[in-house]
Amino acid sequence: MKKIFVLLTLLPLTLLAQLNIAVSYPFIGALTKTIGGDDVKVTVLAKGKWDPHFIIPRPSLISKMRNADAMIMNGGQLEIGWLPPIINRAGNPKTMPNTKTFLNLSHHIKLINKPKSVDRKHGDIHPDGNPHFHISPKNILSLAKVIEEFLSSIDTANKDTYQKNYYEFSKSWQQKMAVWKKKMKDKKGLKVIQFHDNLAYFNKEYGLVNSGTIEPLPGIPPSSKHTIEIIELIKKEQPCCILHDVYHSTKTADFISQKTGIKIILMPHDIEALEDIDNLSALFDYLTSAIK
Repeated sequence: MKKIFVLLTLLPLTLLAQLNIAVSYPFIGALTKTIGGDDVKVTVLAKGKWDPHFIIPRPSLISKMRNADAMIMNGGQLEIGWLPPIINRAGNPKTMPNTKTFLNLSHHIKLINKPKSVDRKHGDIHPDGNPHFHISPKNILSLAKVIEEFLSSIDTANKDTYQKNYYEFSKSWQQKMAVWKKKMKDKKGLKVIQFHDNLAYFNKEYGLVNSGTIEPLPGIPPSSKHTIEIIELIKKEQPCCILHDVYHSTKTADFISQKTGIKIILMPHDIEALEDIDNLSALFDYLTSAIK
C-alpha cells in the first residue's frame, strides 16, 4: 500500500514535467510560451529594455543556461558579443550550437541589408544582414511556425498540442495583421530618420522610407560633423519624425529636434522595452499607432 501511495504521489509530477527552454530575448520567450503552453517553461536571458547588442554575461545567466533543456536564439550575430561566452561557460550539451536542441531563428528568415563587404571601418556591421527581423508581423508568424516545428521535433509526445497552439495563434495573429496594415496604410512613403536601423523590417513592411540614421555607422556614436549633416538632410528631405530606440540616449536627437522642429518618437524593439508593452500584440499596437 505504501508503494502505491508513493507512486500516486509522484505521478502528477511526472505528468507535469516541462521542457525548460532558454531563449535570448523576450519576444522569443513570448512566442515559445504561446506555442509551448503548459508543456514548456521559458527562461528569458535578456530584458526587453536592454540594448540587444550588448548584454553582460552575468553568472546568473550562466546558471540559467546550465539548467536548460534547449536553446532558441535570434541569430544574425545579434548575440555574438554575449551569448557564446554564456553557452561555453555553462557547458550544457543541450544548449550547444548544431545540436537537435538548439535553434537559430535567423537561419529560417531571409535577412535584408546584407553588406557587400565586411570591414570594421564600416562600423559594427552584421555580416549576415540586419538581425532585427522580428519587428515585422509577417516574420513573427513565420517564427512561430519555426518554433512549433522545433518543439515538435524535440518533444514528439506533445506535437499535437504544439500544432494546435500554432494554429490558434496563426488565426488570431493574421486578424491583427489586417488591423495593423489598415492603420499603416496612409503612412506608406513617409520619410523617417532613425538613430540605429533596427526598424528596417518594420519600415519595409509598411513602406516607410529611412532617410538617414543619427549613428554615422552602426554602433558608432554620432559626431558633431555627422549631426550637422543630419540636420541639413532633415531640412532638405522633410522627414516626418525621428524614430528612436529606447536604449540609446536621446541627447543628440533632442538637439536635432531643437534645430529642425522634427519630433522624436520612441519605438520599442521588444516586450518590456516600455512599461506598457507586456506582450507581442501590445508591441505592434504601439508601433503602428506611434507615427501620426
